[in-house]
Amino acid sequence: MVVNYRFVVAIPENLPLDAAAPLLCAGITVYSPMKFYGMDNATRGKTCGVIGLGGLGHMVVKFAKAFGLHVTAISSSASKEKEAREVLGADAFLLSSDAEKIKEAEMTLDFILDTLPVAHPLEPYLNLLKVNGKLVMLGVTPTPMQFITAMLLDGRRSIGGSFIGSIQETQEMLNMAAEKDVRCMIEVVPAEYINKALDRLDKNDVRYRFVVDMRENAPKM
Repeated sequence: MVVNYRFVVAIPENLPLDAAAPLLCAGITVYSPMKFYGMDNATRGKTCGVIGLGGLGHMVVKFAKAFGLHVTAISSSASKEKEAREVLGADAFLLSSDAEKIKEAEMTLDFILDTLPVAHPLEPYLNLLKVNGKLVMLGVTPTPMQFITAMLLDGRRSIGGSFIGSIQETQEMLNMAAEKDVRCMIEVVPAEYINKALDRLDKNDVRYRFVVDMRENAPKM
């Protein structure tokens, strides 16, 4: 395969190809805004929240921990707390429906990355931000979203967004992932399993990325 050198990245030798593949999607999608908004050189003690613990959200937790941030996972599912803390390494967990705990956590976060792909109220999460806090939208929602401007004005908070990153950032991300052992949680499947994998995606039955093994001698399922 011949490609333009400007669009090529080197996979570090200690980073397996199946682990590297989803980093080229979910990995760079969360790494780029974390760099842009200053989470990469955050002094110790900076706090980061992530809304949603899916394919993007679990990578936010991993990169945030690698950057030295104190991480709070925010989810609508109480069953995800154990995995967030014990598997992903989150320092704290907030159930989005627990109004009392959400209230207690107001003005405790410097950054929030919102990965939800559906419309949802922003006010409860904006109140979690400290003065000058930043909420970064990563989820693509199919309908418009609204918020009360006072939540933004109070505390000089800001809302931003990001979609992908540059080739240079992608290389930086891969190098860091290899150095810090940051990897997507994946399930490797053979090519003939693709239709079943798509059915499972429709049912949200994957933790957290499928990787297709295209080798002729790929293990059967």
